Order: sequence, then structure tokens, then C-alpha cells
Amino acid sequence: MNPSLVEKIAKLKRQRNAVILAHNYQIGEVQDIADFTGDSLGLSIQAAKTKADVIVFCGVHFMAETAAILSPSKTVLLPDSHAGCPMADMITAPQLIEFKAKYPGAVVVCYVNSSAEVKAHCDVCCTSANAVEIIKSIDPAKQIIFVPDKYLGSYAAAKTGRDIILWPGYCPTHANITAEDITKLKIIHPDALVLAHPECRQEVVALADKALSTSGMIKFVAASPATEFIIATEQGIIHTLKKQNPQKHFIIASQRAVCPNMKRITLEKILWSLEDMKYKITVDPEIAAKALKSIEKMVSVLPS
Repeated sequence: MNPSLVEKIAKLKRQRNAVILAHNYQIGEVQDIADFTGDSLGLSIQAAKTKADVIVFCGVHFMAETAAILSPSKTVLLPDSHAGCPMADMITAPQLIEFKAKYPGAVVVCYVNSSAEVKAHCDVCCTSANAVEIIKSIDPAKQIIFVPDKYLGSYAAAKTGRDIILWPGYCPTHANITAEDITKLKIIHPDALVLAHPECRQEVVALADKALSTSGMIKFVAASPATEFIIATEQGIIHTLKKQNPQKHFIIASQRAVCPNMKRITLEKILWSLEDMKYKITVDPEIAAKALKSIEKMVSVLPS
């Protein structure tokens, strides 16, 4: 890490009254300079509670949008304008409107990994941490549409016994992790616990000891007496896990589990973002108001 660069960022952060948020999948040095690290929704909620005027969101576009929706009076910056999410791009608002028309009366559950426009047309959002609880909270007599992640939707369906209509979206990074990867590693590390993100393929989740969100993994590892873990999610989380648990050993499930969009953000780009106040993320007020309703409904189901 470049000390001069870090010092310049810290100085500008004070001048701008800014807060830096970093998702668990960011590169290590970005996580290290952040004021807060975590999952996308947790970071947005945390930012809304701060007195900062500027939020520098080191993540991808839909995350910065969510922060802008929850903090309309703050300036939200995304250090790289091309940091997108392939899964979020797999469904558009017009596509969702057309899909909903086929199932009148169905409740639309939208994974937070989606655009503001899509969130505006859903009934309630969810995260990977609370998807099961959100599904459980819905009237059993109602049909449920789940977008855009078919794997998280399938996981929630299996856990709740509900018949869920799935949109065929997925996270390419998590889809890169295979059951064969897990099986091979379990032979080499027979005592390791397998933690898999529910965005993974169903056969991968079936082999896991626990299916957990990134925040769930961090909490579980800290509380577990186990000392060895196979981690089936984007490899950026290993940095935080090692940092918080130096006495424990972590094995990434696949070297292919890398999100190129998450890795676009660097210290240099954070500095340039603060210098030039770019790239500013804004959401149309009408869309933001509708999207906020689905986000607030999600938050009301669980305390966190």
C-alpha cells in the first residue's frame, strides 16, 4: 500500500466530510482504508446513519444506487463508472413488468442485487441473509415471483417449501464454483467446514456445512471453534476473514471465484473520485420513492 496515496485520500476525505464504504469483495487495500466494510445493504444503512456529506461507495453500481436511495441528501460517488453487476443487468424494469403480467396478484420479491428501476416494480426486497425470512413473511395463499437470482430463489424455496416462480438470472462469479471444486477440497481438507454463499449453484450449497451471506460468514467464523474453512464465494472476503481471524486457515473454493467488476476499484480511483467528485450516482426521485418502499418493507421484516 502506498502511504502517500493513503495520506492524500485521508486529507481529501476530511475536506469533503466523506465516508468510504468497501464491500467484502473489494481488494484488500481498499478494504483496509475504508471506514466501514460489509455487505451492500449493511453498508448503505450504515452510511445513512453517518453525518458525512459524501459517500464513496467501493462496490458496484446497484450498491451505490441503494445508498443514494437511502441517503437522498448525501452525494454518493462510485470510483469507477464501469463497475457494474452482470446479475443485476440480467433483468430490466420492462422485462419485470412483462413477467409480472403473466402472474397477476403474485408478490414480487427482488434481490437487492438489482437496479433501482427493478426495485421500483417489486413488492419487497431481500438480501442473501434474509431471503428465507422474507419468503416466510408472505401470505401462503399468494404466488411469489423471485428476481433476478435463480439460485438464491431456489435456496429460499427449498428452505421454506414455497413454490417460487424464478427469473433465470445468476451471478457468473458464484456460478464458476462447482461441486467438483468442493469435493476435491474436502478430500484434501477433511476437517474443514464448507461455507457457501446462497448465490452458488444448488449442488454446491448442498455440499456446504452452512449457506451464509458474506456478513453471515464473517460472524460464523468468528464464533466457530473450527480452525479451517473452505469458502465458496468471491475471494475478496478472504482478506477480512484472515485479518479478523489470523489463527484460522481459509481455502478459497475456486480460483475462478473472482468478480472483475468488484476489482475495478483501486486506491488511485478513490483518490480521483474525491478530487473530482465523480462518478456521482443519482436516482430519479419517482423511481427512488418507489424503490425505497420495497427496501423499507424488507428492513421491517427483520431487525438486521
